[in-house]
Amino acid sequence: MKHVIMRMAAACALFVLAAFAGAAPAAAKTELTLYYPIAVGGPLTKVIDGFVAGFEKENPGIKVNAIYAGNYNDARIKALAAMKAGQPAQLSVLFSIDIYELIEQDLIVPFDDIATTAEEKAWLKSFYPALMQNGTYKGKTYGIPFQRSTIVMYYNKDAFKEAGLDPEKPPASWAEMAAMGQKLVKKDAAGAVQRWGVMIPSTGYPYWMFGALAKQNGQDLMNADGNKTNFDNTDVVGALQYWVDLSKKHKAMPEGAIEWGTLRTAFTEGKTAMMWHTTGNLTAVKNEAKFPFGVAMLPVGKQRGTPTGGGNFYIFKSAKPDERKAALSFIKWVTAPERIAEWSIATGYIGTGDNAYATDTLKKYVAGFPPAAVARDQLKYATPELSTFQTGQVRKLLDDALQAAITGSKSPADALKGAQQQADRLLQPYR
Repeated sequence: MKHVIMRMAAACALFVLAAFAGAAPAAAKTELTLYYPIAVGGPLTKVIDGFVAGFEKENPGIKVNAIYAGNYNDARIKALAAMKAGQPAQLSVLFSIDIYELIEQDLIVPFDDIATTAEEKAWLKSFYPALMQNGTYKGKTYGIPFQRSTIVMYYNKDAFKEAGLDPEKPPASWAEMAAMGQKLVKKDAAGAVQRWGVMIPSTGYPYWMFGALAKQNGQDLMNADGNKTNFDNTDVVGALQYWVDLSKKHKAMPEGAIEWGTLRTAFTEGKTAMMWHTTGNLTAVKNEAKFPFGVAMLPVGKQRGTPTGGGNFYIFKSAKPDERKAALSFIKWVTAPERIAEWSIATGYIGTGDNAYATDTLKKYVAGFPPAAVARDQLKYATPELSTFQTGQVRKLLDDALQAAITGSKSPADALKGAQQQADRLLQPYR
């Protein structure tokens, strides 16, 4: 009996060992933390959550944790703080203009080092060149365009009709915008303004709006190496003078600061007949406006011009090799033409390549809603957004100079001369 029990025990042990030997170990998931900014209107979190769920379904070995972090500055601060604290952060959508700061701090890796297959290299070349300008440095790609925009002009067609203007002919030049802006101003019996002709926001991202005016007057705000600014150039000063003149001389725009965050509402509530704003608000305006509106390219000074704007995907250097590959897989999946088409329709952001506009989805949408193509078509006149080494400090110098001129505490020439002198001191070591 004793021998029988021993034989049974041995058989059980062998069965258990065989079971363990035959069982496949559970595959460990590669986990990614994505920091994402929510800076403008639209159902952005729902769209991103949908993308994450779709990607995880097709890639069960990868989990993506999306952390939403307010505006671009909030996202950058939270992502960098997480890395300093030893918390995981493999990728983020951050300002396209953050590239110099991120490189200088040695925080990001070029996609060229991760995208090594022929298919991945072809993917790197599939984006509009104008959108890649703020994502490359010394021949390498550090940022992949995603949440990208240009500035466009929104205008109220009913207000145009009321003022005796053709609602299908928005201003094509600076002179026309000033003249039409004057006609579009509406006052009550007591002389109080009920509707302004035009508004250009001067808080939030004033340097961005000014980049458009400067380019329209024939000048970029900085050089391609990010180590020199052109703030005191005669054409740049002339651009700021025009901005100031819209309110002080032409009386088409209110004097003082115009808030970025409330301007979309001011437009949809009929408080301004025209506004300059990001195409990233297009879908929100479409949903909120109770009147027919148009979207146009920005007017010509000496030429057309707008800076690109918005956010790029970055992969952090702290990510492990398998995490970098997983992050690349996610970014490739999200930037596939059909997903970009869906993203553009949901938000108004530019489709990032011709392949997105070639999809049946976006073709049909643009055919039914032509304003969706304006920002894309304007890319041929686009210039990179202001981006330099020490970009935060340089940008603040310009923003402060713009505010000084707009509020009247300094002339445009004096304000920009001071900003240029201080920018020179900051950037001299990088030349």
